[in-house]
Amino acid sequence: MIAEIPFWQRKHLNEMTRSEWESLCDGCGLCCLQKLEDEDTGEVYHTDLVCGYMDTQTCRCTVYSDRLKKVPGCTVLTPETVSDYHWLPYTCAYRTLAEGRPLADWHPLRSGDPESVHRAGVSVKGKVVSEDGVPEEDWEDHIIHWVL
Repeated sequence: MIAEIPFWQRKHLNEMTRSEWESLCDGCGLCCLQKLEDEDTGEVYHTDLVCGYMDTQTCRCTVYSDRLKKVPGCTVLTPETVSDYHWLPYTCAYRTLAEGRPLADWHPLRSGDPESVHRAGVSVKGKVVSEDGVPEEDWEDHIIHWVL
């Protein structure tokens, strides 16, 4: 018997159901890092600060369904906009598939384990702090260089 080809290998991003699309998120939390952009060069710098709504233990948003009401500038990836977010990490499944690369072995869709992203060291778990209580003028002090 031939095993069924996984949806992410047989469908383009714009052909996926909402559920399939959402399942591409590996739970790394890297897109929730606060970023600073150099207005002169357009270069984006990641910080070790995350949105106050992120659960830093699970790397998941605690208000996901209402996030756009609570954080109007929250990132919303769609098949049409994924390439607009040039700052997405190389490991991001959305970027990976948009660029025609295979999902990593540690991706939960491949491993069957949502914790595999953390064990692989690809997530922000244990590496970040909440932006709450850090004045925006101090964010430059939190620039990091470990984003893949």
